[in-house]
Amino acid sequence: MSDRVVCKPTPWFFLRAAAMIAMFGVFAVLFYKDGSTGYREANLSYYLSEAFKNAADDFTSKGSSMSPEEWKAYAAKQEVAVPDDPALLPEGTEFPIMWPEMLQDHAAMAEKGVSNPKAHFDTYRQESGLAKSPPEHSYSQQKIKEQWWVFGICLALLILAVFFLLRTLSRKMVVDGDTFQPAGGKAVKIKDLVRLDLRRWNSKGLALVWADDGSGGERKIRIDGLTYGGFKTEDDEPAENLMRALKARFSGEIIDYEDEDDESEETPEKDAGEPED
Repeated sequence: MSDRVVCKPTPWFFLRAAAMIAMFGVFAVLFYKDGSTGYREANLSYYLSEAFKNAADDFTSKGSSMSPEEWKAYAAKQEVAVPDDPALLPEGTEFPIMWPEMLQDHAAMAEKGVSNPKAHFDTYRQESGLAKSPPEHSYSQQKIKEQWWVFGICLALLILAVFFLLRTLSRKMVVDGDTFQPAGGKAVKIKDLVRLDLRRWNSKGLALVWADDGSGGERKIRIDGLTYGGFKTEDDEPAENLMRALKARFSGEIIDYEDEDDESEETPEKDAGEPED
């Protein structure tokens, strides 16, 4: 066995990190779009679709008895009912919003506008280039703000995931002769290690080791074999080789797999002031 065993970040870790970054990134983009333009465009589509329903009602009650010219004059004066807050609609929307010209067509209203206002509006939406289908209800300013809040949360999680990825990229675990370099913190002499807990090593690739800090206390160190080194046989099980090298030079107490029944007696309690890597 070589005196030096190095465990670098594993593809398993990179895959998980990439999945989290992709997930938070996609969510951040979606919520940003909804908060900045999406919900406002949906509101415009909603209020215009309501205008088509109102036009159908008006045509049924009085438009059918009007001449095409009378109906056109009437419809040309009608406004789309929208909220007083212009921030609920896309930036640059001109007010008042008049009924679309399609609703002024007496023949079109008689043929389809009354019997199927939804299909009538869908035709208008496609022709006018409206980006959003009408939702079942309009979105309030509170709902728009919520999109920004969730966007902020997703962005923070994205930044955090990138931070941990970059931090892990710069780390590794090394056993070099009589020295152990954990993934975080300073290197320690293996002779200063006093306890090694291997109860989760087989199942989760995790181990804990305590080192004498030289001042009467102990330093707790985490060994993560799945993140650093890994256990692939085609790679010669780097994490397992590191643990073998560590155990070969270790002279302290080992809490091994079969000791789980005695966990309450053997697991050392974490001191409140004890640093953890």
